[in-house]
Order: sequence, then C-alpha cells, then structure tokens
Amino acid sequence: MKDYDDTISFLGQWGVFQQIVFFLLCASILPNGFGAFSIVFLNDIPSHHCAVPEVNLSKDWRNAIIPIEVVNGKQELSRCSRYRLDVVRNLSAQGFIPGRDVNLTDLEQEGCVDGWSYSRDIYQSTIVSEFDLVCSDQWKQPFTSTVYFLGVLVGSFFSGQLSDRFGRKPVFFTTMALQTIFTFVQMFSPSWTVFSILLFISGLGQSSNYVAAFVLGSEMLTGKVRVLFSSLGVCLCFAIGYMMLPLFAYFLRDWKSLLLAISLPGLLYIPLWWFIPESPRWLLSQGRVEEAEAIVRKAAKKNKVEAPRVIFEDYIAHAYETKTDSKEQNNVFDLLRTKNIRNTTVILCLLMFTMSSGYFGLSLNTSRLHANPYISCFLSAAVEVPAYISSWLALRYLPRRLSLVSILMLGGMSLYFIQLVPQSLSDMAVALEMLGKFDFTIGSALMLAYTAELYPTVLRNTAAGTCNAASRVGSCIAPFLLQLGVYFKYLPYIILGTLSVVSAFAALFLPESFGRPLPQTIQQMHKRESMKCPFITRKENSKAVVFFESRL
Repeated sequence: MKDYDDTISFLGQWGVFQQIVFFLLCASILPNGFGAFSIVFLNDIPSHHCAVPEVNLSKDWRNAIIPIEVVNGKQELSRCSRYRLDVVRNLSAQGFIPGRDVNLTDLEQEGCVDGWSYSRDIYQSTIVSEFDLVCSDQWKQPFTSTVYFLGVLVGSFFSGQLSDRFGRKPVFFTTMALQTIFTFVQMFSPSWTVFSILLFISGLGQSSNYVAAFVLGSEMLTGKVRVLFSSLGVCLCFAIGYMMLPLFAYFLRDWKSLLLAISLPGLLYIPLWWFIPESPRWLLSQGRVEEAEAIVRKAAKKNKVEAPRVIFEDYIAHAYETKTDSKEQNNVFDLLRTKNIRNTTVILCLLMFTMSSGYFGLSLNTSRLHANPYISCFLSAAVEVPAYISSWLALRYLPRRLSLVSILMLGGMSLYFIQLVPQSLSDMAVALEMLGKFDFTIGSALMLAYTAELYPTVLRNTAAGTCNAASRVGSCIAPFLLQLGVYFKYLPYIILGTLSVVSAFAALFLPESFGRPLPQTIQQMHKRESMKCPFITRKENSKAVVFFESRL
C-alpha cells in the first residue's frame, strides 16, 4: 500500500490548509500553558496567624498575644496558636506589661479558635485563605495539587483510547470544553470538597486536549512542517501561555478573578470546530475512505492544487477489510501484547515518568530563584523557550535515541553536581538546577514527537495517552518528592539524577524513527528492522508479525 505522505504529496507541505491547521491547533495550546500551573497561585499559602477579635487589650498585649517561633533559623509569628485570650485580657486589665511583668513562656496557649488573619501583601485571597487550609487542615493544601494531577492522569489515560476509537476531533473539543467549563464553575465552590471535585474534572481535560491537538496536527501535517509543529509549534505556545500566567496572577490577585481570566479564553475556541477537520489518517484506519478523500479534496481546493481523480486508490481495495477489522477495536492491551511493542511501551513510560518528575519537581521548586512568586514563575517559564527551540533543532537534525540519551545524562549529571557546590556559590547551584529544568523540558518535548513516530495510526493516540498517563504519575509524586528535602537537602536531586541516568541506559533499547514515515498499521511497525529491540529475537518477532497480520 502506498504511504500516506506520498499519497497526499500533491497538497504540498505549507499551503493555506496546512497553515490553518498549524496555527489554530497551536493557538488551542495557549490555555494549557496558563492553566497547567495556575494551581501554584490558586493554592499558595499566604502568611497568616491566629485572628484576634476586637476586645479591650492594650497595645503591648495585642502585639504580644501571638507567640514567636523559630522556623528554619528565622523568628516568625506562630501560625497555629496564640496565648489564651481570657488570660491575656485579665492581665491587660490589671496593667501588666508582657515581657516585663509577665514571662510569656509561662502562659498557656490555645489554637486559632477565632480563625486566622491572612497577609494581603502578595495575594488578596487564595483557596487556602478562602477555605482555611492551614494548621489541622494543612494536609489539604498539597493534596489539592495531587487531586488536580490525578485528574490529568485519568484524562490522559482514557482520552487516548477514546480518540483512537471515536476520532481525534470529537475528543479534542470535548476535553477542551471540560477544561473551560469546570475551570469557570470552580469560582462558585462553597467548600474545599466541591472545589476539589471540580478541579479533578477540570484536570481531565487539561492535558487530554493537548495530546489530542498534538496527535491531530502530527497526522495532518507532513515532512518538516510536522516536525516544526510537534516541537516548536505546540511547545512554544505552551511556554507563551505559561509566561502569561504570572502576568494574569499579578494583576488579578484574587483566586476567583484568576479562575475567570484563565477560563474565558476557552470560549474563543468554539469556532475552531468549523475550521479543524478530522484526521484523514484516522479515517483511513477506520476504513472511511470517502470521508478522508472529501477532507483532502477540500484541502486541495484551499491550496489551489488539482487533486487526482482517485486519491486513496490503494486504500479502497482494503476498505471492506478495514471496516470489518474496525469492529474489533484496538485498546491499551495491544500496547502490551507482543514483546516488541511491550518493551517499547514500558521504556517509553519510564522515560515519560522520569521527564515529568524532573520537570514538575524543578518547576515547583523554583521559589528559591526570587522571593517574588510572580518573578519566579516567569523565570521558570522563560527557560522553556530556548529549551523548545533546542528540541526543534534536535528533532530536525538528530536521531531521537541519541538526543534522549544525551539529554538524560546531562540532566542527571547537573542535578548530581548541585550537592558539590559550596553554599557561598548559591547562584551556581540555581544555574545547575535551571540546566536540569532545561534538559527535562527538551526531553518532554522530544518524547511527545518520538511516541507519535513509533506507533501506528490505530494505536497512536492510545500510546500517547498511556505514556502521558505515566508521566502524570511522575507529576503526582513530584510535590512529595520535594518534601524529602526536609530530611536531607539534596535527596530530591539525587533521586531525580539517578532516575535520569537509569532512563538514559533504558533509552538505548528503543527503536529509531528519525527520517522514517509514520507507520499506518501494526504490521508496518513490526516490519521495520530498526523497530526491533536488541533483546527481541528474530523468531519471536516474526511470530508477532504473523499474529497481528492474522488480526489485520
């Protein structure tokens, strides 16, 4: 059967049709950029201490009623206790002066029975101040981020399979609607529990529409334009959206206003339904040749080129067979059915897990760059721009396997070296940490393109969704991984560095896809000599091919 890219080569690579698909799909990624890390501002903990009601207290006692504690070598007001109000009122009425007439360490303390007073120096409000996620309920604050990433994980896992079954376009717009609607509805949450449920549903669409847009563009674009889209296009738009987030958060310091600002842009993408078509590759994989031809003919009309009388002539002969086979739908278990595909899937999931753990771990740890969280967030986003440009160059000129191994080794070594930097050279430690973030960002961009290139059309979105789900497991544990620094400052860096080095060796067993057309069927994936892992024997591989050919 003639290769799809060769079949539609008469369209060219950069006509009006390709330009519309390229820019509209890239634009759809912007909300993912400022939505992915919005939880950093929504869920941040403002400075706080126990509220003191308006009672008759002297100025000295009002200033002294909150105990002083030493935290990380610094003195600060206690966040969860105060001296007993009735005792303090009695001492104040008698004219006693704290510290002179009364030893404060002898006074009994109580919890924040009247609530908390939150600083408004940085935020007007966050969900922490709205729902009092402090002291005995402080566990809810990090768990909120985990709930969000769990939603992203579940959405990534199931959206890929739904996309391979029902089409790229419906899943793309459905997940975009989920993200937009439930981000908006979160503003009306009456409690933390309701907010968390809505946040989970919003997370279902957050990464799912990103993957759907990525696969949709990768299948409709060809040649160098496809490489440009899958590296610079979607990734730079994500970084631009990421850099817009601190700008929104700086001017909208109330959590409800911020949610409104990041949800409304989703309404602008409703008209995209009439401009973005379904993937012809997917339609062909389902035996729907007439629909695929209709889309390509419209594309030819937009590009002002003449289409052949029969575009997919080779596919028509197989249409009935494909339609019959489509009744037996492919699913996630096909990613594990043979040793060749299973080993490729397991290694890719390991790499995605490592990349995501490093990316989110270092992104959430950038507060040390600057005391101002808005500047910290912008710097963390800005470092991604040169990273994505580097990923585009790597995809354009370098083999995938060599690129991944080099990036993982460099990222792992930079994290190992942080513990060797003396405290007097703190800027060098930050530079090494940003180098690690730079490498993990490049690797994350490469992995999306690499995964799409390795799997056939009938499994491509399932594979992308499954690997993306593995990466979201890494994002879920990243906040807890950072907490290990309480026991040993450099332990998170050592763990992430070790993961990187182990993943680099695992990547050596992946097949190469550089310069090869996207596989259409599972047979094509198996027939490529370079697709065989070193530990798969020729006999085992030939059996796998026969098995799948009997199904297809």
